[in-house]
Amino acid sequence: MYWMKIQSRQENVIYMALWGMLFAAPVLSLYIRTINNSFLTFNWTEILIAWKLFAIYLTIFLIHNFLLAPLLIYRRKRVLYAAMMAAVFSIFVAYQCSQRPKFMVQRPIPMERHMDREHGEMDREHEMPRGGHEPHMMRGEHQRPPREFRWQGQRPPVFIGQHDIVAVVILVLMFGMNIGIKLFFKNRTDQKKLAALQKKNLEQQLEYLKYQINPHFFMNTLNNIHALVDIDPEKAKDTILELSKMMRFILYEGDKSGVPLTREFDFIRHYVALMQLRYTNKVEILVDLPSEAPDKTVPPLMLISFIENAFKHGISYQHHSFVHIKIAINDEPSAIGSQQLVFTCCNSKAEKPNEEKGGVGLTNVKQRLHLLYDNNYSLKIQNQPDSYNVELTIPLT
Repeated sequence: MYWMKIQSRQENVIYMALWGMLFAAPVLSLYIRTINNSFLTFNWTEILIAWKLFAIYLTIFLIHNFLLAPLLIYRRKRVLYAAMMAAVFSIFVAYQCSQRPKFMVQRPIPMERHMDREHGEMDREHEMPRGGHEPHMMRGEHQRPPREFRWQGQRPPVFIGQHDIVAVVILVLMFGMNIGIKLFFKNRTDQKKLAALQKKNLEQQLEYLKYQINPHFFMNTLNNIHALVDIDPEKAKDTILELSKMMRFILYEGDKSGVPLTREFDFIRHYVALMQLRYTNKVEILVDLPSEAPDKTVPPLMLISFIENAFKHGISYQHHSFVHIKIAINDEPSAIGSQQLVFTCCNSKAEKPNEEKGGVGLTNVKQRLHLLYDNNYSLKIQNQPDSYNVELTIPLT
């Protein structure tokens, strides 16, 4: 993916910046010293020596970054990584010992040779001429240490010294820095992958819920038209016209993530008008919608599920029934947003309500609210003995 390439590029830029500063440090240090001390000259030999040491660490870092670290971070082969790291440390320590500079040791002198040398020095003192000055050759022989005391070059035994310990610690810190940066970018990559997967899963769930809502809604609407055909054919024709407007809305707006508030309000008006054709004056239907709506969007077919449920379970043909619908726009800032839509729906309860508790529509709308807004919404349902009240508050986008 494109963002994975960007993250890989950012990681490489960080490495280049760190190593660039490290290689620039000797140059800057020598430059500052030459400015502060007029007896010093800018000598590139000293810088090249430091760069040679840095080049060794850089080579090991590149091997670890491109070959070894991916074994642990991406492929999770911990045993292979540990074995390779042990080999790297062994080779590095062996190299450090082989490059250790020579040092001089003093060979011990046997006791008899030491005694002969003392007697020889005493005899030469007696043979010294007057004035206390020894001959030139004698003076040279006296100043020159015997062969047994001459410094001789030897390599130290193979063991880790203080210098080697510091080098190994630097290597460990370098590897730890490399793994830390890789883990940071891998964590960012995993989070973006998870977010993309969750978004795709959310879209699939919402599409599934829409496909369930649409047939469910049309089934109830067709049942209403079927009931009107025998009661009042003229009203049935008007109902079909209202249904065509609603189908046009679902066809062109239902597959969108959000629709303008005005479109959603018109859809609710058409639906309520369709339901009013079916019921008599005994049913009190009140709709209070804003005459002007802000330029905001709302998920399509979200509110109609509650309204449909109110007509389905709250209407009685024998007794007085009511359905009250109200939508308001709240501009006062709150915990869920700066501007909210407040939807309330209150309906009476029939003596013999439908045994379906909400049906598919109400269940799906709750799932959609959770998927779309997580906890950034408010849904209050009061199931009282004689009424059923719903209050929904959602943020407007």
